[in-house]
Amino acid sequence: MDQQQPSQESTVDSASLANIQSLLRARDDTQRFVGLALLKSVLDNSQQLLQDEAVIQSLWKSLSATFLDRLLRTGSKPANQDAKEMLDLAVSVLRIFAALLPESSRADAKFTERIPALVGAVLYSSDETTSLLLRLLHTLVSFPEGARALVSCQDLSPLTENAPSHPLALDVLKFAWLNSMADAENRRRLSQKINVTLQGLCSSFTGTDGVTLLEFLGDFLRQADPEVLPKDPKWIGKVCGYIHSLAMSRPTPEARSAYTNAAASIVQIYTSLAPRLLFADDRRAEKAPAYLLINLLLVDIRSSAPTLLGQLNAPESGATTRRLASAFDVVCIFVGFLVQCVDGDGFDALAMSPDSLLKIRKGISDTMSVTVEYLRDRWDASMAGAMGLHSEARVGNAETATGSHRTLTWDSMANSVDDDPLILSAVRALGLWLREDENDLLRKEATGLMDMFMDLYRGSAVGKLDFRSPILVALEALMELSKGRDLLLRHDGWQILSKDLTDILDDSSTTNDKDAASRGIDIVRVLIHVAEEESTGTAEAWMDLITTIAAWDVPDRERPPEMQEFQLAVLELCCTLLLGAGNGARNRYRHSISAVAGIATRLSRCMAWNGPLAGAMEDVLSTLNGVVSLGG
Repeated sequence: MDQQQPSQESTVDSASLANIQSLLRARDDTQRFVGLALLKSVLDNSQQLLQDEAVIQSLWKSLSATFLDRLLRTGSKPANQDAKEMLDLAVSVLRIFAALLPESSRADAKFTERIPALVGAVLYSSDETTSLLLRLLHTLVSFPEGARALVSCQDLSPLTENAPSHPLALDVLKFAWLNSMADAENRRRLSQKINVTLQGLCSSFTGTDGVTLLEFLGDFLRQADPEVLPKDPKWIGKVCGYIHSLAMSRPTPEARSAYTNAAASIVQIYTSLAPRLLFADDRRAEKAPAYLLINLLLVDIRSSAPTLLGQLNAPESGATTRRLASAFDVVCIFVGFLVQCVDGDGFDALAMSPDSLLKIRKGISDTMSVTVEYLRDRWDASMAGAMGLHSEARVGNAETATGSHRTLTWDSMANSVDDDPLILSAVRALGLWLREDENDLLRKEATGLMDMFMDLYRGSAVGKLDFRSPILVALEALMELSKGRDLLLRHDGWQILSKDLTDILDDSSTTNDKDAASRGIDIVRVLIHVAEEESTGTAEAWMDLITTIAAWDVPDRERPPEMQEFQLAVLELCCTLLLGAGNGARNRYRHSISAVAGIATRLSRCMAWNGPLAGAMEDVLSTLNGVVSLGG
């Protein structure tokens, strides 16, 4: 007959718990230590006890905070014979309670006030205890109270010195910094602490490949508030050195991801400092790390893009798309840096040797050609239906804000095509290169994306990715081609852009949105190009823009310079449309034309007569008054 076996789990009666609590409350540290050891044994072996929240709370209250402090301090003194046991016991018990108590308890002072001692203990603990310490700190700094306590520590060198061998230390710092950034009162102190700590981290990783550090920086800087980050850090040069070293050393996939994301983060945040350090080569030196870096990024994009569509929902797709988005961002900023060099904007020489620049130019053009193919395939798969799927299998249409689309599509479960950061980064880099390189062949290829550009432009809204400015940069180049202008009009580009333009104009009377004003100027530039190149003159439908602008509520006070420049650009567009219109159209719109002329007169009174816009405004007034005097 089978007998029921006794449970292997230790049972704890109330008398034993009372004895443990009595020992923990004793005045003698030896008794407290015995009680703590018994407590750890009980917590490790009694699953039933772990589920009793009331008992756990009672035991936690019995534990003396000052006794824990003494254990941590004594345990951090290597000369003490029992240091290791004391430290291990204190850390283990704290970590167990942090896991068992309600989450809100982790923000209590009994935990957070132990953080400085826990940080100091990292320097002298064994590898096993260090791992426990870091996991405990990671748990505590996930709350703002714990994060502030860690940031307030005078000395974080135990974490920075252990970071190369214990990467979790980097996560502790990242969580603490990110969770402290909402505290507006301590932003300056946090910025200083971040600067000093990152300087120490860069020194600690000397002699390593820096992959772990770069991975950490790429992640932290991307999430951080730029207003809190140090403004002119000395460690940027060291970070760029790690990136260059990896670029010259046959990087592994992990290294490639780390330096790509880190490079994107630093050049996006430190726009005036990082590009020069990262992109400029010493043309007298034997090696050219900046050239190698850009070339590796281009090769990565060209080799990865053709396979992306088939991996949209693969487990590793998130890391891949982030890496490639970062690569596009770096290439985009590199192109902008080259333009500054050529224009002589504060730089004495080109960033690279002429031979390297020629190779890079070809590499970028080839990469952007592949990018056009990828964008076309991704858009078709997402909006028109899965590639290779017979049209009869696409059983119905879905009516959306961007039109009617097949219901059976191939897209990412994480990010739809119009909400994918990779698509935005690719469009941004492509648009800038189209504008700056004057490559007619590539521009012809890119005109095939006009439907995608217009749908993305129209679908950009608050809370979603904003494709409008990058698309306008691309359109500026594509409007050089008659095919580009024809496709823009065929896909309702005039209506889409003019609607955005008038929305910005309406808001410009009361708001000062510099980004919107800049976008409005870009819209005007595109529309003027279309209007000037139209062989038959201004189309009747375009004159609706004159009517809309004529109804604009003109501000009665001087607006900021960027808004004045935008408003003047809108009037210049009106002049272009009116000069291209026939006499019949001018006559039909004569009232609107007179109203626009009146708007120009009122705006001119709000501008300085000798300001930078005065000459252009005078030309606008002359043109509009001339049209009015001709009877329309």
